[in-house]
Amino acid sequence: MDTSPANPQLIRFSANTQGRDFAVGDIHGCFTALQQALDHINFNPTKDRLFSVGDLVDRGPESNLVLDWLNRPWFHAICGNHDFMIWRSALGDPYTEVNYVDHGGDWLDKLDHDRQRRVGERLAKLPLAIEVETPEGLVGMVHADCPYDDWQDMQNQPLSISAIDCCLWSRDRYLRNYVAHIRNVRAVIHGHITIDKVQKLGNAIYIDTGGWRTDRGYFTFLDLQTLAPTSGPGPAIPFIPRRYR
Repeated sequence: MDTSPANPQLIRFSANTQGRDFAVGDIHGCFTALQQALDHINFNPTKDRLFSVGDLVDRGPESNLVLDWLNRPWFHAICGNHDFMIWRSALGDPYTEVNYVDHGGDWLDKLDHDRQRRVGERLAKLPLAIEVETPEGLVGMVHADCPYDDWQDMQNQPLSISAIDCCLWSRDRYLRNYVAHIRNVRAVIHGHITIDKVQKLGNAIYIDTGGWRTDRGYFTFLDLQTLAPTSGPGPAIPFIPRRYR
């Protein structure tokens, strides 16, 4: 695992030669349901890795478990807009354009100040982008949208404020049905936009199929080597306990 020397907000992971790599859509504080879905696909924490495309917290009942999950050596995440709102508020610098409480962030206020600080400091360290080497080529991950049409622009320079906003908040590529390929990367995987099934625009792949929803939805796992999606159950299915780190 290496931080890009040109862009400290991008982390690169070398190829997994022992097991499988998966990306998963928005989790939103539904970690028990996520664990059950991992069991469903026979995820092996001794060999496999899981990459979250952001929005670890808010809305679901278990956002307070986020530090436990971020401490698991096989679990890696980028920063989503909900993670951003929470760390800003937890560290005393609220993002004034959006009220985090109105978007499921009231769990933060129930933590003591020390716990709030630790959550804020950890979420603030999440990168805005991840890239993973695979035998078929480099796969990138950005929560909402890639601000460039060439992945090398993500690698070679620190992100501007407008580029950071795009990574966290933008829906433009999806809403415009923009199908131009992002160059110099095999695929770029996104969450942020909740959809009924995986959708692909050019080589941008949207995978948030609402595993955090209690009434419908399910977790989608995208195999980074094959780019094939597989599904696990959503929160409405009873959880079968299984402990691993």
